[in-house]
Amino acid sequence: MNFPFFPLAVVAVALLVVLYFFPISLWITALFSGVRVSLLQLAFMRVRKVPPSLIVNSLITSTKAGLQLTADDLETHYLAGGNVPSVIKALISADKANIPLDFKQATAIDLAGRNVFEAVTTSVNPKVINTPNVAAVAQDGIQLIVIARVTVRANISQLVGGAGEETILARVGEGIVTSIGSSVSHKEVLENPDKISKLVLHKGLDAGTAFEILSIDIADIDIGENIGAKLQTDQASADLRVAEARAEERRAMAVAMEQEYRAKTQEAKAKVVEAEAEIPRAIAEAFRSGNLGIMDYYKMRNVQADTEMRDSIANPGNSSGSPKPGREEGRQS
Repeated sequence: MNFPFFPLAVVAVALLVVLYFFPISLWITALFSGVRVSLLQLAFMRVRKVPPSLIVNSLITSTKAGLQLTADDLETHYLAGGNVPSVIKALISADKANIPLDFKQATAIDLAGRNVFEAVTTSVNPKVINTPNVAAVAQDGIQLIVIARVTVRANISQLVGGAGEETILARVGEGIVTSIGSSVSHKEVLENPDKISKLVLHKGLDAGTAFEILSIDIADIDIGENIGAKLQTDQASADLRVAEARAEERRAMAVAMEQEYRAKTQEAKAKVVEAEAEIPRAIAEAFRSGNLGIMDYYKMRNVQADTEMRDSIANPGNSSGSPKPGREEGRQS
């Protein structure tokens, strides 16, 4: 007996469509696992593009772990962009470790972009964060380079809105710098490195963060440069340059004043020479006008000669040892 091929193809396609929208095997698995979900709910999940296997398997896992969740809760979180398996694992881990965490809080942490399962794991098993090299200077000017290990535990209640690891590292570094900077000598820090950890730990650096600091341990301390001596050297060099600049300024002012004095002296000498050049003219004019006689002129020359002689006696170095013509002329007269 022959059947047409087209009706069989239609029946096969219809059967596949029904099986796709109504995953009977998945429904049976959920039923025997104690999870109450209907075939109609599974079909609606297909329509809303939610994988039914993901929701059903998560429901089975949570139900076997003793969690009271519904398919609508998981479907809503999936449609919001959350990671349903991670939330389920986090809830189970928190329940086994007696950490207070409900489904609403877990989904909020997951939607905030944090790995909720990793947060619960960190809360159960604290992790160690290594700080980068922190350089600080003691009061004696010696630089110390410190590496610290910070043991933290996740604070579930602060995961939403709390600061991350970068803030913890920044605050610990700030505390290390403050502790070393308040030490009189770098030897005190080298002798008691636990002083740094105690001081930093009591500052409450984990306030407002997503972590709780359990301990701060100093892993390594190295001696760096002598910053105090370097600063003093730089200051001395700066003071020397300032002093040299001021000395150069004073020298320039002295040179300028000397040049000005020389200019004024040359100007005065020029005026004296100019005035002396007028003397012969004045004498000649006095002769012509009859105001000066021959005897008066010789008396004046004798006075000049006596004056020059007294000057030569008072200043032997300036005397040439021979009398000037005017002096002999005065004596002969």
